[in-house]
Amino acid sequence: MTTMSENAPDTEPDSDVEADTDELARRAERAALRLANADEATRNEALRSIADAIRDREAEILEANAEDVAAAEAMLADGEYTQALVDRLKLDETKIEEIASMVESVAEQDDPLGETLAARELDEDLELYRVAVPIGVVATVFESRPDALVQIAALALKSGNAVVLKGGSEASESNRILHEAIVEATPDLPDGWAAHVEAHEEVDRLLELDDRVDLVMPRGSSEFVSYIQENTQIPVLGHTEGICHVYVDADADLEMAEDVAFDAKVQYPAVCNAVETLLVHDSVADAFLPDLVARYEDAGVELRGDERTREVVDVAPATDDDWDTEYGDLELSIKVVGDPYDAIDHVNDHGSKHTESILTEDTETAEAFMTGVDAASVFHNASTRFADGYRYGLGAEVGISTGKIHARGPVGLEGLTTYKYYLEGDGHLVASYSGEDALPFTHLELDGVDWTPGRLSREQ
Repeated sequence: MTTMSENAPDTEPDSDVEADTDELARRAERAALRLANADEATRNEALRSIADAIRDREAEILEANAEDVAAAEAMLADGEYTQALVDRLKLDETKIEEIASMVESVAEQDDPLGETLAARELDEDLELYRVAVPIGVVATVFESRPDALVQIAALALKSGNAVVLKGGSEASESNRILHEAIVEATPDLPDGWAAHVEAHEEVDRLLELDDRVDLVMPRGSSEFVSYIQENTQIPVLGHTEGICHVYVDADADLEMAEDVAFDAKVQYPAVCNAVETLLVHDSVADAFLPDLVARYEDAGVELRGDERTREVVDVAPATDDDWDTEYGDLELSIKVVGDPYDAIDHVNDHGSKHTESILTEDTETAEAFMTGVDAASVFHNASTRFADGYRYGLGAEVGISTGKIHARGPVGLEGLTTYKYYLEGDGHLVASYSGEDALPFTHLELDGVDWTPGRLSREQ
């Protein structure tokens, strides 16, 4: 995805765009406040209506998507797009059903709102509750996958948030029809709960509206996420590139390691949780690499390796840039390392904090790798492709956060909530707890007590 700076307007901002975007944000803000009060049954019914609408409009969606794919393939022929981008863009009947089923799976998740996260008695009949609530208005800018629009909208709805959606221009026709289906399927929800923008100028204006937009979630390259962070005061939860690694240790089950390393690259190479660099312990390189490289080559994977790798197998030389590249395609770099700590250092120097995997039968080595690597997800004897909201049981994901604040890894419903403190009292005064005769606080934890409005009044 191109960075916003590459497409920023050269002229003064259009006052009409500013006015329209301001109104869109105002409507989203009002919708968020009302949606926060919608009960779970209402939100789930709306989600099921969205799933039905997507199935009912399959032909229209596929027709629109075909236009996007044809345009993208023309750009591919000109060298402006990659095959990975075109692959992420494509929809078919199976994918449409997967999207609809995903929406239904979100409806089946537990309600993330209203959960009492903590309860404490401050004094008799004075109780404090920390309760999960929606974030508010979430603006998200994402890449070519049109199913991302539906995932994000579904998760926003289930978690009671209004959402502003900006997809890549390469998926514009697909995104328009999907957004139209979502809005038309939810006429009883607050107007403006799911907005769709297409112009970069609109995004630039949204980034200025920190009084109305509560969170920005960009999905794209590190440069793109950095641009968003540098041009807004709104909190940013970034989904950046996935430079993922698989490390095959000296104590790995080599047959298992071959299958996992193959799956991590070949099963679907166009996504951010596909492996880009394979690290192999020197002691098993001679036994492990020939069969795996032959298998990769049969699958059409273009391989590069460091000097030690090239002593074992005939592959192209890797450059320094290869270790920092997200290929998103059937390409892979291979490096032989001396021990697990060399692997850890390489991952921490070149990884994107997305997903890493170690293949070993030695639990101490596994622990050292898993605790020593700085990444949102670290796996033992499993493919990096498992890093996904649906596979994690989150229903879906709005992105994979590679940061460490608020949410990390696949961001599902919990990542779209924050909390409020609710205090239930009976005419209590702060003055009673100050001065010479101050009353003491009890500060007793209340286990198994959930907040409901007026709980104390009803008990009395």
